[in-house]
Amino acid sequence: MNAANDATAADAELLALDARHVWHPYAPMPSTVAPLLVREASGACLRLADGRELVDGMSSWWAAVHGYRHPVLDAALAEQAGRMSHVMFGGLTHEPAIRLASTLAELTPDGLEHVFLSDSGSVSVEVALKMCLQYWRSRGEPAKRRMLTWRGGYHGDTFHPMSVCDPEGGMHALWRGVLPEQIFVPAPPSGFDTEPDQSYVDELAASVERNAGELAAVVVEPIVQGAGGMRFHHPGYLRALREITSANDVLLVFDEIATGFGRTGALFAAEHAGVTPDVLCLGKALTGGYLTMAATLCTPRVAEGISEGAVPVLAHGPTFMGNPLAAAVANASIGLLADGSWLPRVRRIEALLREGLAPAAGVPGVVDVRVLGAIGVVQLDRHVDMGEATRVLTANGVWLRPFRDLLYTMPPYVCTDGQVEQITAAMVKTTREV
Repeated sequence: MNAANDATAADAELLALDARHVWHPYAPMPSTVAPLLVREASGACLRLADGRELVDGMSSWWAAVHGYRHPVLDAALAEQAGRMSHVMFGGLTHEPAIRLASTLAELTPDGLEHVFLSDSGSVSVEVALKMCLQYWRSRGEPAKRRMLTWRGGYHGDTFHPMSVCDPEGGMHALWRGVLPEQIFVPAPPSGFDTEPDQSYVDELAASVERNAGELAAVVVEPIVQGAGGMRFHHPGYLRALREITSANDVLLVFDEIATGFGRTGALFAAEHAGVTPDVLCLGKALTGGYLTMAATLCTPRVAEGISEGAVPVLAHGPTFMGNPLAAAVANASIGLLADGSWLPRVRRIEALLREGLAPAAGVPGVVDVRVLGAIGVVQLDRHVDMGEATRVLTANGVWLRPFRDLLYTMPPYVCTDGQVEQITAAMVKTTREV
C-alpha cells in the first residue's frame, strides 16, 4: 500500500514538474490540459502511470508502424549501440547509413538515386526546397525562387516548409508577411476513387505555365493531405503534375513523410500514380517510430545541377545527420516491410476501418467518413472538443488526438482485429457523445 502511495506521489510530482517546465507541441505555456503520463508501451498499447492501458490509434503521430518494443528493432538498436552510437557525417561514413541510402534508392520510385539524411520531417522538406532553389541558382536562373502548391497542405513547422502549408486553414497564418510568399492553387478535388476533374487539371496547368519563369518547384503531399485536413485525392492529379512540371521546366517535390512505408496501401503513395518526382521527402515511419530521422532523395539531374554550380555543394549539414543508431533501426524497420507482409495487414486494417466506422456516417453532425489504407477519418461539421473527446476515447481504452473538425486514426500495422475494432467503436461513440 505504501509503495502504491509512493508511486502515486511520485507521479503527481512528475506531472507538477511537467506543468511547470515542459512546453508541449501546439499548446500554451503553461498548458491548459494536463497530459497523460505514459509508463511504458509494447505492441500497439500504451500503459499509463495510473494503470490504464490504451490502444495507440495514432502510431505515435503516424510513425510507430510496427508498434512498441518490437524485438527486431530493439535488437538492432542494442547491437548498434554496442558498436557506435554516433559519429559526425562530414568526412566520415559508416555501414548503417550506406545500407540505408542504398535501400531507399532501390525501394523508392525509379530514378531517385541520391539520399540526404537529416533529423526530422520538417528538415527534410527544408532540404528539398533548398535543393530546388540551389539547383536553379546553379543553372543561372535565380528568378526561379518560388514554390507552387495546392491548398490544404502541411509540410512542417520550420520556416520555409511553413510557407508551403495552407495559408488560411493551417497553423502558420501568424507568420504571413514574414514567410516567403508562395503560389497556391485550390486543393485537389476529394476522393481517391473519384475520376480526375479535367477542369481542375487545366487550372493546374494554367497556373504552372503562367508562373513558370519564377517557379523553382511544385510541392505536394501525394494521395493524402495529412495535417492539413486528412483529404484523399485521385492519383491522376499526380500524373498530371508530373506532365505539367516536365513540360514547363519546373521541379516536382513529393512530401511522403506521412504516407511513406505502406500507410496508403502502397509502399509509397507515388506508386499509386506510377510517377517519379524530382525530389522525395521521407520521415516518420522511416525508423519505425524509434528515433528521429528523415531523408530527402533526388534524381541525378538535381544533384548534378547543384554540383555544376559556382557553389558545388548542397549548403546543409545537420550535426546528427546519418546517425548510426537511427540508421540501424531504420534498416531493421524497412527489413520488416521487405517481405511484403505489411500489405495484407494494411488491407485487413482498411477493411476493419470501413466496417467499424460506417455507423458514424449516420450520426448527426458527421459530414464525411473516409478510409484509405490504414487511415480512417470521421469529419464533423464543427471543431472537436479536444478535452471532451479525449475523455470519452480514453474511457474506452483508446488514444487518439483529434484536431480541428477531424477525429481520425492511423493505427500500427501490428494491431489485432480486436484492437482495430476497439478503435473504431471508440470513434463512433465519441462522435455520438461529443
